[in-house]
Amino acid sequence: MSILRPFTCKDLFKFNRVNFDPLTENYGISFYLQYLVNWPEYCTVCEGPSGQIMGYILGKSEGQGEEWHGHVTTLTVMPAFRRLGVAQTLMNELEKISENQKCYFVDLFVRVSNDVAKKMYKSFGYSVYRQIVEYYAGGNAPHSPPDEDAYDMRKALSRDPEGKSLIAKKKVIKTTELFSN
Repeated sequence: MSILRPFTCKDLFKFNRVNFDPLTENYGISFYLQYLVNWPEYCTVCEGPSGQIMGYILGKSEGQGEEWHGHVTTLTVMPAFRRLGVAQTLMNELEKISENQKCYFVDLFVRVSNDVAKKMYKSFGYSVYRQIVEYYAGGNAPHSPPDEDAYDMRKALSRDPEGKSLIAKKKVIKTTELFSN
């Protein structure tokens, strides 16, 4: 049996095994601390009976007016615990928090090449809103992967019963246009 609980600073010393997945974005400690300080209600861990972290989600609420939304910054589940509903449970928790924050929708970004994640999010009710050109940086070192596009995927919440937040003005945007509203 697993439990959901708030992500704490101590978890920063216990979650490395979850982050070993090559598709998991890894961030510096200051990034995680920023989320824990500014949006603690959006930071959740799924913990197994032995205290092992099975997965976690970090997010935030942002935007103004009808663009007020919950955002999934990172969701990752340890490979041994995949396909057991952990990701769905963590996403449900973030969506519930976003509903409580009176958000219109929840969004997330996913690599265009990550077919497994895209299929999973679609099964959770998310759809592709738009494509963001070269959102993921590849790196400057020799043999680094090239920059990669992302899909901005969204799911309307109860505050948007007509699904207006799912209708994009532009289907493809540049990264520089992302925060220019």
